[in-house]
Amino acid sequence: MRLTREEIQEALRERHTNQIQDRLEQGKVAVAGLGGLGSNVAFSLARIGVGHLHLIDFDRVDISNLNRQQYLMRHIGMYKTEALKEELLEINPYLEIRTDCVRVTEDNLEELFREDEIVCEAFDVPECKAMLVNGILERCPGKTIVSASGMAGYGSSNAIHTRKITKHFYLCGDEVSDSRAGLGLMAPRVMICAGHEANLITQLIIEKE
Repeated sequence: MRLTREEIQEALRERHTNQIQDRLEQGKVAVAGLGGLGSNVAFSLARIGVGHLHLIDFDRVDISNLNRQQYLMRHIGMYKTEALKEELLEINPYLEIRTDCVRVTEDNLEELFREDEIVCEAFDVPECKAMLVNGILERCPGKTIVSASGMAGYGSSNAIHTRKITKHFYLCGDEVSDSRAGLGLMAPRVMICAGHEANLITQLIIEKE
């Protein structure tokens, strides 16, 4: 079964109203890192009909990803950009999805994110997180970055929060927990943090002046 564009739009507009859905369809969001955070963020944004998604990762799907990331066994060995795009188009085949199977660096980030309005940082490595956040804030004026820090283990859900750092920088997570033996990255808490990122991005798109 394949729904038409009109059928999907009608269903979304019935839920969200025409005005809100118009804004969501115009949204331009980059998701940098397609692991536990990024794949879940992308799923949420695709389901509500954010019209333009830019998926960025250089890695392939591995068996160790299946405990918290939005991939299936059939995706093992595929590049995450290809696997995730395939899944999102099964939700809504009329989304505009751009992929870049590259590693984000200080040298390519300006060109890489040139067409995006909001950048979702979803990396695992702290140094990579800092590089992307600082690069966007310093070299891409006007863009907003939504980052994450602290979501490991199975502790309090309520400790995960969203905090505005500056006008164009938001941080989601508990800001303290770190992955270690017995308290690694587990799907429920990672998905809660991803939900914070996706919910904030939704708000930023809808309330854009």
